[in-house]
Amino acid sequence: MMKPDLTIDAVRKARHEISATVDHDPRELLEYYRKRQERYSEDQLRRLEEPCRRKSGTTTPTE
Repeated sequence: MMKPDLTIDAVRKARHEISATVDHDPRELLEYYRKRQERYSEDQLRRLEEPCRRKSGTTTPTE
C-alpha cells in the first residue's frame, strides 16, 4: 500500500470541488477550464514578457 501524498490529495479535492460546481458535467467542466485558460493565459504571457523587456531595454506600449 502506498503512503498518502497530501499534495496529491489536495489537488484531487480541489478538482472535485470545481467539478461539483458544474454538477460534474464534462462539457460544462471543459467550458469552465477554457474560460479560465483564456482569462489567465493573456495575463501570464504579459508577466513572462516583462522580464524580457527589462533585460533588453525595450518597451512596448501597454493596453
